[in-house]
Amino acid sequence: MTVLAIILISAGVLFLVVSCIGIIRLPDFYTRIHAVGKSETLGAMLILGGLAIHNGLAISSLKIIVVLVFVLIANPTAAHLLGRAALRSRLELWTRRGEEEALEREAIETGKEAAERDNGLAA
Repeated sequence: MTVLAIILISAGVLFLVVSCIGIIRLPDFYTRIHAVGKSETLGAMLILGGLAIHNGLAISSLKIIVVLVFVLIANPTAAHLLGRAALRSRLELWTRRGEEEALEREAIETGKEAAERDNGLAA
């Protein structure tokens, strides 16, 4: 039983690490919430399942299973509602074209600042 608990807890930690990497690496809110909503739920469930197996037949295992069921229901629901609220508030989707336009605007602004500095030195 201990080996199974260790395997489940290790797999859960792996999924939580993947979730953290998704938050850092993905470009916008919608893709981040998707990564977190899926992998964090599975990671938490695996960890809680491993803890329940490790405890054996006890009242604490029953409590852990109740928490597991709550996580199963609450996490996907919360992720869905956050995504829906972002969509209703018209949070823009990330596009590669939008990133390129932002880089072009930054280059133009940097060029204007350089030109202003050059004009200031020439005067």
